[in-house]
Amino acid sequence: MPGIRTVGRPMNIKEKWYLFEIAKGMMVSIRHLVSNIFHQDRMPTLQYPEEKRVLPERFRGRHRLTKREDGTPKCVACYCCQTACPADCISIEAGERPDAGEKVAVRFDINILRCVFCGLCVEACPVDAIRMDTGKYELSSDSRKKLIYDIDTLLND
Repeated sequence: MPGIRTVGRPMNIKEKWYLFEIAKGMMVSIRHLVSNIFHQDRMPTLQYPEEKRVLPERFRGRHRLTKREDGTPKCVACYCCQTACPADCISIEAGERPDAGEKVAVRFDINILRCVFCGLCVEACPVDAIRMDTGKYELSSDSRKKLIYDIDTLLND
């Protein structure tokens, strides 16, 4: 055809029909399938509910709030963790403790669906009230509302 330029060499009949290339790709897939069937001991799988994954020492698990000796949360509602959170998943409401007259968190919610588990909230907390050292990585639920952790859930984790 006039006006059409080809770059490189022209394709032969096997390459034009793509059948040979499709067959080569299918052979690779079949080879992996047969290899996995006969050598299942080499596959990197876990029997999940019975076998748990060994986590690294520095793994950041789910969040938890620490308590004082009297059982109240350590959080002083300074909003540092809420400000440091890049995903904007932490929301805090402040109130006052009637006996001591200091500021405390009345509401502390973390939306786990939005959290990126970066750990900036832990680093920003001046009183070490929030931690990510639970070692729990199972975050499944049957509703979205259960994945918004409130202050009671965070204290008892």
